[in-house]
This record gives sequence, C-alpha cells and structure tokens, in this order.
Amino acid sequence: MTLLWIGNLIFLFVVIPVVVIILRRVISPALEIKTYADDITQYGAQFAPHLEALSDLATTRELVRQINADLERYVRALDRIR
Repeated sequence: MTLLWIGNLIFLFVVIPVVVIILRRVISPALEIKTYADDITQYGAQFAPHLEALSDLATTRELVRQINADLERYVRALDRIR
C-alpha cells in the first residue's frame, strides 16, 4: 500500500508537471504558427489583383523579341551604310 502512495505522489509531482511543461512547449509554437497562417491568409489575398497582369507577360516577351529582331536588322543596315 505504501508503494502505491509513493507511486501516486511521484506521478502527481513529477510526471504530470513534466507533461504540462512539454505540452506548453508544443502548444506555444503551434499557436504562433496559427497566427502567422492567419496573417498569410488575410494579406495573401491582396496579391491577386496585382497578378492579373501576368497573363500579358507572354505578349510582352513576344513583342520584345520582335523589336530585338527589327533592331538587329536596323543596326546591320546602318553598318552597311557606313
């Protein structure tokens, strides 16, 4: 019976506080991550209107390639004139 009481006291004064300490160390970063995730969710939605112009990038790239080709022909023509 005495060993049972000693075991209960050890459980009460050693095991339970250790579990509580470990639980706090796990829950605290988890709550911090939740805060960051909420911020990302809130402010991440503001990027969508700015990303709509990305569809025009392919057109812009093609136009720049055409201008480069025309510019090269122009420079070659100038070299022939000199």
